[in-house]
Amino acid sequence: MAPKKAKKRAEGANSNVFSMFEQAQIQEFKEAFTIMDQNRDGFIDKNDLRDTFAALGRLNVKQEELEQMLKEAPGPINFTVFLTMFGEKLKGADAEETILNAFKVFDPEGKGTLRKDFLSGMLTTQADRFSPEEMEQMFSAFPPDAAGNLDYKNLVYIITHGEEKDQE
Repeated sequence: MAPKKAKKRAEGANSNVFSMFEQAQIQEFKEAFTIMDQNRDGFIDKNDLRDTFAALGRLNVKQEELEQMLKEAPGPINFTVFLTMFGEKLKGADAEETILNAFKVFDPEGKGTLRKDFLSGMLTTQADRFSPEEMEQMFSAFPPDAAGNLDYKNLVYIITHGEEKDQE
């Protein structure tokens, strides 16, 4: 059974990838792809990944790590392959895990917190920018600790479950 399924997936791998997402989502993926395609050649390669990490403040990414990421693709990563990979990752993905993984990109040490000023800067200057009112709403609902750190694990839990986890 598995080989038949694999063959079917390979044949139709990108035939209906665009039907998996709404037009607005496809546009957001296109924007992300364009940001990552640093040299604008229509493909994401190792140098594009390194430059993207550098733009996010992560400078010393190992060659092996970049190669491992590229190995996840069936071949050169153009937009259709990029979209297909996200479709496969998101299919059956847990919303909580997906959101946590997005925060973890900015938390390479895995502390579970982000600096309020860093998060504010990211949310007001990148992609779908937050307004000052939206930032105020977020920080009044999810106040940072005395040191100015936001517990994003708790934030994600509340976003996905609607209530605070009992503190152990």
